[in-house]
Amino acid sequence: MRKVAIVAGLLAAMTGIGSAATLDTVKSRGALVCGVSAGFAGFSAPDSQGNYKGLDVDYCRALAAGVLGDPNKVRYVALTAQNRFTALQSGEIDVLYRNSTQTYLRGTTLGLRQGPINFYDGQGFVVRKDLGVKELTDLKGATICVAQGTTHEVTLGDYGRANSIDWKPLVFDRVDTMYQTFFGGRCDAMTQDASALAGAVTTAAPNAADYVVLPRTISKEPLGPFTRNGDEVWSDIITWLHYGLIEAEELGVTQANVDEMAKSQTPAVQRLLGASGDLGSRLGLDNKWLAAAIKAGGNYGEIYERNVGKASPLKLDRGLNGLWTKGGLMYSIPFK
Repeated sequence: MRKVAIVAGLLAAMTGIGSAATLDTVKSRGALVCGVSAGFAGFSAPDSQGNYKGLDVDYCRALAAGVLGDPNKVRYVALTAQNRFTALQSGEIDVLYRNSTQTYLRGTTLGLRQGPINFYDGQGFVVRKDLGVKELTDLKGATICVAQGTTHEVTLGDYGRANSIDWKPLVFDRVDTMYQTFFGGRCDAMTQDASALAGAVTTAAPNAADYVVLPRTISKEPLGPFTRNGDEVWSDIITWLHYGLIEAEELGVTQANVDEMAKSQTPAVQRLLGASGDLGSRLGLDNKWLAAAIKAGGNYGEIYERNVGKASPLKLDRGLNGLWTKGGLMYSIPFK
């Protein structure tokens, strides 16, 4: 039996055949179940009508459009930092898009696969301007609001010990409670991904002008999706969706011009949009699946700018999230 298993594994590796359990489930169900956050402005948060908006949400919509042909065929499950991975492990959700940091331990101990990084971030701090804090050493003895079950909680302790800063963590199991407590004045500072802090100040502060996100970050926080191990086809779809959105930006394919660009004679554009080749069918999808995904919400640059960039309340620079051709780290693997 062991020989049979080994031979089967080698054949699967050589032929590219892998489990497609989640893809089959999503198609049969007719809807994507996407794990998101419920309170991160710019990434995933419900608007006044209860409709989810944000960068992570746009990835869910693009995925639904590519797989099911309709960006609206998504059911969003709001998850906390504590239950997000359990929800994926148990099959409650199909994919986790919840601005989750990718780490060595998460990649090797959870039975989950980390997808490509869709946002490069770092752990920062926000304080009231009137505290006069300029450096992190000014926070010695300070009470710091931090979310439980996050990399921020661990990094806060590590950094404090390494730099002899005896700050006092105040830990919360819910982000919304943490925001209420910090903006209510109970903590001297709050720590989280710098992008999330910018969103919190914009949407949750009584007066945004009273607060400042300090320029110093104390960690690398590469954010991206998670899928289950052993579901190779589905994980590949998540991977190539991201690269497709990056490739579209590189090639100038946008939400508005995707239909016109499908007529392009440029080979790279033809392959991306399914006008030639069979890159979709190799994943069990329509060859024009990426064209549908781009049409749902645009390329990566459009998604970024709308949700967290200059066209958004957060007004974040592209920085590391810019294209590699413009000094950033976003780089697509070739579609060939």
